[in-house]
Amino acid sequence: MRRIAMTGAAGRVGTLVRPFLRQHVEHLRLIDVHEPADLAENESFVGADLSKLDEATAALAGIEGVVHLAGLAGGVDMNAILQANVLGTYNVYEAARINEVERVVYASSNHATGFYPRGQIISPLDPMRPDSPYGLSKCWGELVAGLYYDTSGIRTLSIRIGNAGTYPNSERSIAIWISARDLAQLVRIGFSHPSIAATVVYGVSDTDEKWWDNGLAARLGYQPQDRPRDHAHIEDGAEGAVARAFQGGGFCEFNHDGTIRMRDGEGLAKNPETVS
Repeated sequence: MRRIAMTGAAGRVGTLVRPFLRQHVEHLRLIDVHEPADLAENESFVGADLSKLDEATAALAGIEGVVHLAGLAGGVDMNAILQANVLGTYNVYEAARINEVERVVYASSNHATGFYPRGQIISPLDPMRPDSPYGLSKCWGELVAGLYYDTSGIRTLSIRIGNAGTYPNSERSIAIWISARDLAQLVRIGFSHPSIAATVVYGVSDTDEKWWDNGLAARLGYQPQDRPRDHAHIEDGAEGAVARAFQGGGFCEFNHDGTIRMRDGEGLAKNPETVS
């Protein structure tokens, strides 16, 4: 694809990924409420509030594909999440339909499945288990992607991003970190692979700590180039018992009553363990 848009382009992930993506496209349109710094020759900026359908529609005019990164990254304010992550994502897809955009790469999150225990390897075929209001909004986005493929033929690669920080800063992030260039590789696959429909993969670099079966990403051609432990700078302290138990880490602690519950077949505990 030649003309690509990136929503949330001024954010942390957009800023990291842009240099690796713009060299592969003719033009990269940056969409945000704030103008990103240091625009390249083949980049342009469009200011838009994606919670407003008319602004989203105008921003995607003449575009072939969208990297949808915009939204609140975390947080527990459900009203804000509804505006930014839920309504904003719906409007991006509706604007894509109106503009006949062919493909979307959706920045989903590992927090869509954050309540799986760390001892269990899961795949995108396992049921969603969101760990927070933020994770719940990412489940919504994946379902919106499926709806718009079934009704309009818009193809989406939903990437359940692990940790897309500059470097892994904890043992948990070492297990789930993805470098900017590996994430950009997945984005390019989302725009080019003929088998993409409403497809979900995990966004993780070449880690030894296998929490996710990412075989589908490999079959699509994903070959991560970076190893998280090679880039690690451990900064944070010890996790609480609830955070340690689940893949979502600290996100799982929101409104949690302290009782660690395992679902049928997970085998970590027959009876709930009360955390003091």
